[in-house]
Amino acid sequence: MTNDLATLMRQAQDDDPLRALHATTALRREIERLEAVQVRRARVAGLAWAQIAEAVGVSKQAVHKKYGRR
Repeated sequence: MTNDLATLMRQAQDDDPLRALHATTALRREIERLEAVQVRRARVAGLAWAQIAEAVGVSKQAVHKKYGRR
């Protein structure tokens, strides 16, 4: 990723709507990537899907569907 999160946060508040949209989209992708990394780390550490789901704020089925083995 070429932009750090702080830069993207500033750009997401830009007066130019297109620049703000691009930055917001990049932020969402980076947050999704970070969440996936943390879910993998949690599973490797032996946490149950139910524990991960509670931390993420979704159902066990939803987190397993999104991050389970594909």
